[in-house]
Amino acid sequence: MALAPLATTADLEARGLTIDPSETTVVGVYLGVASAAVREAAGAVISRITSTFTVEGPAGQWLTLPSPPIVSVASVSIDGRPVTDWRLRSERLWRAAGWSGCEPSEVEVTQTHGLAEVPEDIVDLVCRMTAAALVAYRSEDGGEGLAAGKEVTSERLGDWAVTYGSDGRITEMDLPQYWRNRLAARFGSSVTVLRSR
Repeated sequence: MALAPLATTADLEARGLTIDPSETTVVGVYLGVASAAVREAAGAVISRITSTFTVEGPAGQWLTLPSPPIVSVASVSIDGRPVTDWRLRSERLWRAAGWSGCEPSEVEVTQTHGLAEVPEDIVDLVCRMTAAALVAYRSEDGGEGLAAGKEVTSERLGDWAVTYGSDGRITEMDLPQYWRNRLAARFGSSVTVLRSR
């Protein structure tokens, strides 16, 4: 199941971007791609969903859950057997008997997690990434402006010369490292959710 974008067309329009009806589909694609990039950098889904994931059971009593914040846990099973003797504490599950015995185990958890409302700074980030992609799309007929381009880094007039360079970005959907650091620090998880419901 695909996750809903972290921002909407209405969010773009509230920021002053006029979207032609013929651009609705491409804007939807850009919102989805920008949202995926932000979620990947955060290591979390950010918006509230219910997900089921499977991880290898740790040897100890604590199992750290992915994609905080964790709202609730509906079910837990170890190697396909449901267990109920666990407690949710500080984004982790505690179980007195631990999560694996002499052999490795698989723990399946169904949890509700994420924020009830996407924070405004994240909505704004997704909108800005989408707007930048839309500007590139509009710059050439047929979307050729989306191709990675070179920017002019120096120019000379006498015996005219020009030097092209690149900042290393391939697309407008590449997040700068400071945003990656900020999102990772804020959501603090790198485990990927495998299935969503």
